[in-house]
Amino acid sequence: MFQSYEENKKYLEETLGTDKNFDVVSREIEIGERRSVYFFIDGFCKDELLEKFLQYLMDKKKDDMPSHISDFAKTGLPYVEIDLEDNLDKVIQNILSGVFAFIIEGYDKIILMDSRTYPARSVSEPEKDKALRGSKDGFVETVVFNTALIRRRIRSTDLCIEMMNAGEQSKTDIAICYMDSRADHKFLSWLKDRISHLHVDALTLNQESLAECIFPARWYNPFPKFKFTERPDTAAAQILEGNIIILVDNSPSAMILPVSLFDIMEESDDYYFPPITGSYLRLSRALIVFMTYFITPTYLLLVQYPQWIPNWLKFIAIKETVNVPIIIQFLLLELAIDGLRLAAVNTPNMLSTPLSVMAALVLGEFSVKSGWFNSECMLYMAFVSIANYTQANYEFGYALKFFRIISLLTTFFFGWVGYIAGWLFFIIALINNRMVSGQSYLYPVIPFSWSKLKDRIIRHRLIYHIKK
Repeated sequence: MFQSYEENKKYLEETLGTDKNFDVVSREIEIGERRSVYFFIDGFCKDELLEKFLQYLMDKKKDDMPSHISDFAKTGLPYVEIDLEDNLDKVIQNILSGVFAFIIEGYDKIILMDSRTYPARSVSEPEKDKALRGSKDGFVETVVFNTALIRRRIRSTDLCIEMMNAGEQSKTDIAICYMDSRADHKFLSWLKDRISHLHVDALTLNQESLAECIFPARWYNPFPKFKFTERPDTAAAQILEGNIIILVDNSPSAMILPVSLFDIMEESDDYYFPPITGSYLRLSRALIVFMTYFITPTYLLLVQYPQWIPNWLKFIAIKETVNVPIIIQFLLLELAIDGLRLAAVNTPNMLSTPLSVMAALVLGEFSVKSGWFNSECMLYMAFVSIANYTQANYEFGYALKFFRIISLLTTFFFGWVGYIAGWLFFIIALINNRMVSGQSYLYPVIPFSWSKLKDRIIRHRLIYHIKK
């Protein structure tokens, strides 16, 4: 609650800990023969702008000070982003967010000037979401920059960007972007209600923390309910299609929702190439993803039932001595691939090339010669590990991995019955999964819509309406 000048100044100094925190700056100055004090976070405000602003205020005379602060804001503050606030808790939240706060004796509200600037890296092409064609800019860790990248692509009054925050301690900024005439407003209201009622200490893991808070149900189903992208063009396209984009401060990616399985598998290259090329890329990606799941369980089944191998495929049979059971080889290789992936993430760039060569020689050639692994198992697992990178969604790749391991185990213990059971378990998990909005994860297959499914399978030519 707003009180006298001295009480407000004392409350803000004690709450912000100006005597303990070196980066919380407060200073008293005189404006028009009135006492005043300002607060800001060092490093969040533009020094040159504040210097000019304070110089302008300190030159004011007593007669230049109106009796009401609203009149002073209209005639005495030459800045664009000015707000007046009498709630001290909101003032503290704004100061910690980088806003410049100004208390003047005799006025019943505090002046808030949004002159913040955050430490940020330059806009560049994202490392993960690369495209052969198209824009080479990507999201950064500052939410204001990210909303500007979307506004640059959608210059429409129908585009709405609402700002919220979550986290009792972090007060993390969350921007919700959508087209007002195209978004599902029932789902949008549910989403905003979920965010506004979050009771968490902080969004320590940014978007992942928010995703788990928004949709905590069915955590045991590994198929992703959200899609993340670091490309502004992809985010803008999803907004225009009626989806909702969530941008979280300190995160260089956008969360897309709701998404189906077909949305997860789409990539920007599908649309940056002509329709026939885009359709081929889309179909080949879907086929390769399908093969990453079934190739190793199917090979294990054929090893257990060699009489089922047709004559034209006899060459796939293992000709060398099997020292370690095939199932153990596949499970060890699944673990080894994850180990190599984690090692690649933590390997310094200068050592990545020599260590890659060493891993290829030692783990590839010598592991086969030592008898631990058969060359056929190495071949199929090498295909699986490489094929996983044909789609950019890590969560989807690990979901396929988990079900592939389950299918390997059921095939090993129960033969062809286990192989079929593994497939049924995989299909049931897909059918049972739901989008965040509650719709089917397999739409437009379930419920079936041929017109929508045709658009998902085949990349059609863009149709333009030319005004005459």
